Amino acid sequence: MSLTPQDERLIKALALAFVDRPRATLKDLAEAAGVSKATLHRFCGTRDKLVQLMEEHGDAVLNRTIQAIDLQQAEPMEALRTLIAEHLAEREMLVFLLFQYRPDTLGQEDARWKSYTEALDAFFLRGQQLGTFRIDISAAVFTELFLTLIFGMVDAERRGRAASANSAKVLEQMFLHGAAASA
Repeated sequence: MSLTPQDERLIKALALAFVDRPRATLKDLAEAAGVSKATLHRFCGTRDKLVQLMEEHGDAVLNRTIQAIDLQQAEPMEALRTLIAEHLAEREMLVFLLFQYRPDTLGQEDARWKSYTEALDAFFLRGQQLGTFRIDISAAVFTELFLTLIFGMVDAERRGRAASANSAKVLEQMFLHGAAASA
């Protein structure tokens, strides 16, 4: 799914509006996103189609995020920092995905998340093999912890419980506190 930058901004605004007002009409969502109902109707047609567009875009965002980083070649610590930054750059879509799904179901209920979680699993396994991450925790658990921290942080930001300015640093420190290999 290829969107213009303007369409992408609209989807991000709609994603937040949808989460904040899950029962909102198309008119209400359009107002919250700063567009007319006619513009939104031309964009998606129906509320169901809007949800489908946002889910597809969320899927594309997750896959684009992991593809932008060479997880199988990059130095693990730098790749982890980049993973965090790239996920946080897509806060709005992560909040929407969190609202639609639980992070622990990504890859289980829907096959479209499978390549995303498998790429993260492979990254953490490679980090373990290189001695960067602990080996007493499975790569799959690292993936689950990473996703839980990322999704939890963007939700905390949305609810005003965390400042977005420190999120990357906080996530890195919280994740690595228990994930760094001991010397």
